[in-house]
Formats: sequence, C-alpha cells, structure tokens
Amino acid sequence: MPDSHPDLHRWLTEKVAGHLGLPPAELDPSAKLRRYGLDSAHALSLCVDIEEATGLLVEPTLPWDHPTIDALAAHLTELLRIRERGGG
Repeated sequence: MPDSHPDLHRWLTEKVAGHLGLPPAELDPSAKLRRYGLDSAHALSLCVDIEEATGLLVEPTLPWDHPTIDALAAHLTELLRIRERGGG
C-alpha cells in the first residue's frame, strides 16, 4: 500500500484509470469522476480495492462523497493518519 500522499494519489489515479479503461494521464485529478463515466459498479470495485490495499473499511458511497481523485486521496490520507495515531 502506498504510504505517502503522493504515492496514494498515484495509486488511486492508476486504479480509477484501470476501472474506467483510460490511461492515467488522461485523468484530471480535480475533475469529478462521473465526468469520466464512473458508475456505481466502478465505485464499488474501487472501494473494494481501497479496502484490500489499506485495511480501511469504507462506505460504498466514498467515491460520491469525495468525487475527485484529489478529494479521495486527501480523505484516505486523513483516515490513515487517524489510524496510525490509534484513533481508528
């Protein structure tokens, strides 16, 4: 699992691109993922990837609650920090 924000951001970009069948370079990390065709099946698969890679339990609404790669990476980074400090 990526252990820094840049690594997590890159990992998320690659995962999202893979689910959408796009090259990672085509994704704008500040654009809403729906713009690229992210649907509920992709979102659920992405949540499973996140759970498997981080050990965090995430809600299936995570990609809708944090609809960009930037927002997802920031949120997951914070959750991982909380867990490291013993808060979760």
